[in-house]
Amino acid sequence: MSANAERPTAATTGRQRPSPLLITVLIVAAIIGAFVLFSGFYADVLWFDQLGFVQVLQTRWLSITVMFLIGFVAMALPIALAVQIAFRSRPVYAQLNSQLDRYQELVEPLRKVVMWAAPVALGLFAGVASASQWESAQLWLNRQPFGQVDPQFGLDASFYVFELPFYQQIVGFALAVLFIAGVATLATAYLYGAIRITGREFRISRSARIQLAVIVALYMLVLGVSIWLGQYATLAQTSQGFLATGAGWTEVNAAIPAAQILAGIAAVVAIFFIVTAIIGRWRIAIVGTALLIAASLVVGVAYPAIMQRFQVDPSARTLEAEYIQRNIDATRSAWGVDGMVETSSDARTDAEPGALRADAETTANIRIIDPALVTNAFANLEEYRPYYGFPEQLDVDRYEIDGQTQDTVIAVRELDLSGLDDDSWYNRHIVYTHGYGVVAAYGNQRGPEGQPVFLQSGIPTDGALGEYEPRVYFGESMPDYSIVGGPEGSPNLELDYPRSSDEGSGNAETTFAGEGGPMLDNIFNRLVYALKFQSEQIILSDAVTDQSQILYDRDPRERVAAVAPYLTLDSDTYPAVVDDRLVWVVDGMTTSSSYPYSTHQSIARTIADTTNASPTPAADDIVNYVRNSVKAVVDAYDGSVTLYAWDPEDPILQAWSAIYPGTIHPISEISGDLMSHVRYPADMFKLQRSILGDYHVTNPATFFSGDDQWSTPTEPTADNTEGAPPQPPYYLTMSVDGQDPAFTLYSTFIPRDGRNVLYGYLSVNADAGGADGEVDDSYGQLTLQMLPKDRSIPGPGQVQNTFDTDDEVSRELNLLRQGASEVINGNLLTLPVGGGLLYVQPVYLQSTGATSFPVLRKILVAFGDDIAFEDTLDEALDSLFGGDSGADAGDSGVDPTNPEGEGEGEGEEPAPEGSLQAQLDAAIAQAGTALQERQAAYAENDLVAAAEADGRLTAALQTALTLSAQIEGEAAPEETAAPEDSAPPEETTAPEESPAP
Repeated sequence: MSANAERPTAATTGRQRPSPLLITVLIVAAIIGAFVLFSGFYADVLWFDQLGFVQVLQTRWLSITVMFLIGFVAMALPIALAVQIAFRSRPVYAQLNSQLDRYQELVEPLRKVVMWAAPVALGLFAGVASASQWESAQLWLNRQPFGQVDPQFGLDASFYVFELPFYQQIVGFALAVLFIAGVATLATAYLYGAIRITGREFRISRSARIQLAVIVALYMLVLGVSIWLGQYATLAQTSQGFLATGAGWTEVNAAIPAAQILAGIAAVVAIFFIVTAIIGRWRIAIVGTALLIAASLVVGVAYPAIMQRFQVDPSARTLEAEYIQRNIDATRSAWGVDGMVETSSDARTDAEPGALRADAETTANIRIIDPALVTNAFANLEEYRPYYGFPEQLDVDRYEIDGQTQDTVIAVRELDLSGLDDDSWYNRHIVYTHGYGVVAAYGNQRGPEGQPVFLQSGIPTDGALGEYEPRVYFGESMPDYSIVGGPEGSPNLELDYPRSSDEGSGNAETTFAGEGGPMLDNIFNRLVYALKFQSEQIILSDAVTDQSQILYDRDPRERVAAVAPYLTLDSDTYPAVVDDRLVWVVDGMTTSSSYPYSTHQSIARTIADTTNASPTPAADDIVNYVRNSVKAVVDAYDGSVTLYAWDPEDPILQAWSAIYPGTIHPISEISGDLMSHVRYPADMFKLQRSILGDYHVTNPATFFSGDDQWSTPTEPTADNTEGAPPQPPYYLTMSVDGQDPAFTLYSTFIPRDGRNVLYGYLSVNADAGGADGEVDDSYGQLTLQMLPKDRSIPGPGQVQNTFDTDDEVSRELNLLRQGASEVINGNLLTLPVGGGLLYVQPVYLQSTGATSFPVLRKILVAFGDDIAFEDTLDEALDSLFGGDSGADAGDSGVDPTNPEGEGEGEGEEPAPEGSLQAQLDAAIAQAGTALQERQAAYAENDLVAAAEADGRLTAALQTALTLSAQIEGEAAPEETAAPEDSAPPEETTAPEESPAP
């Protein structure tokens, strides 16, 4: 052939070369797509590295990669081998029918691609499925003993929590691989003539027979292992009988033996298939398979059902007793309530004078400020600017003020950019970057006009909490990202706080000086975050310099969830001023759903109440084991996260500590100041409260009868009490069952039959410790006070109904509702004082005006069947307990009827002396003035002023009536004198010559 012979061209071959432009576009698109994908990973690396937890990301990615590769190889390799063996051992001269010939013609051009691409595709799917199980594999590798064995098999609980789930995943994966390999072998053998079906004739080649028989034998063997493992799984599943979780009589005596029998039969059938592979006869294998199927129906299904129906059900109480006891013991241990102290309480109901004398410290700390109702009061009094805001539900904590522990209602003044007039990118991300300080009010005090009494407030912040870093860059309500920091000596760009007019012109400005986020010190990082947040301004703005940092993922719970993904976090994150810093405290719980014999419950459904209306269920929402194992602290200024091993004995935490070594600090590193603000998590308490509704009963017979089941009362202040959520637990400083007063979390129980009478009072010592940094031995101690069932102790709903229907209370509330006012009932607290149970409820009044907020006007109290309704808690308690409760409340000395303190305090002038008639005239004049003031206040829709005027009117009329009685007594000496308690002060007694009216 000539060297100049014509070469094939696109025209001669019939093919067209791809356009260079198309190739360029595809390459550029691939590069952009790869960069976008890479930028997401790189941003995660920068974020975790800055936070000091990059090893969490590395461990996760490495584990996912290894598990993906294992899953890929474990699926792709057996499938590829099965197909290759089946193809290579095919009959060379097999006579095929015309239909198979057509199939071969279609498949043959793509045979090599399909034979390798199909296993690869299946391997990719299997790799992704395996990668999702990396946590189970890591827990198996780092498993720790529980030191508690199950009563059925005598295995440590760690087998069920760490090992059994992993073994079941392996077995399930192996079954899937063998099934797909068998199908692939069968299809290949049929397509290439190793299996032929002609009419009733079935022919299979020797090689195909051996391969299929071996695969089925392996499948049967693995199936037997799966059935064998299933007997252990019954200990964490619902039984066929009475038990909510665990193996009952039927499982122990029928289902578990049946599983063992079936596992043995499956192993025998596997041997039959091996025999078939050797001798070439299928009959024994087919008979064995049929036997396994029949045994599964008879032994595995029918036999347990028959035993349950005809032997267990008629005698369930006696036959199930042993297994009910197992369930009770395991549930109480797994949920951490087995160490609960149970006591009996007499719960007296008669309100006698001086009854609270022994509970003086508890009485002084009774919280009358409702953290769910004073948000607007905080906002109106302490927001200062529309770009600040407070959460809907404030937090309750305690601080040492002047040597006394004081319950406080506390909130962080965070950013709220919804009210910005100029909502530009620059303002949102460069100028308005942080909130400022905390606002805290005494929980047991009120101002004369019903407003909170602040112990920390103002901008700049000032108060009893002392000096601390007030800037809040990380909180529960922050912008998606802020860019902060700058070169030394450069102008401050961030608004720090608003100045008042007497402090100078303009607002105070600042520059972030910490390490709170990844640096934007090069164009590559800026491009990464410009893509992440879809904003070109990150690249173009001159406010972004080499010293700038970008702060994002700023919610404390989100930050803790990122660095400790194995924790279930408490829904209530609370702030605390600790060691001159403002921090967020996040409680973390380790959970499991595999603890043997322990009853399961849904976390989201259990913790839902008025403070947490609709929590989102997590992937592992159903659990049967929980420990409050970690206390996490997030710095509000720089976002740093510190994890403390609160329960270092928890095996699940020990396993995760081995997976992520060095990420969890020992409890000994908690400072004394931080320790004084650690509290028992509310979600943990709600879960335990729910369990104790049934499992306060420890006798199997009583538990089976179900005649002593309890529930949490519904929220008594809800509009629809029938569909209302449970009443939330409350934090209070109080004494429980004669113990020293401590910061306590409590709840109550009523019978589940719907009667609103108290059966139990559950509390837990929520005070971890003090300045020495040591955990108090009594922290976390649950106490259940069993109330007498032969007497009707009113529950919260019954007490609320009594408050709402009392004639005197109704009259006063109707008076407060005059005009455009709304009366709001605060939280109904229940305190074990005075030898019984005291109910306290603050009553708020709110005008319908646009800028109004609830103010505390009255206090309702109840003890037994007696109630009182006064302006202050101190007055209400004295009124309730026969004129003298024996103890002072926190609002003693407050006079709501005289908010300005007129005529009170030092230098108070004595009342001028004069005749009774003159005093009567003065009282009538005061009443007239108060009446006019009340009418004027109503005309202006100022209900607060109207209520105050009404109080002065009532006082003046009472004085007038008293003086009138005195005057009549002098005019008619022979008549009975006025009651002693209505006599005027001695210094105002009229002289004898005063004329009668």
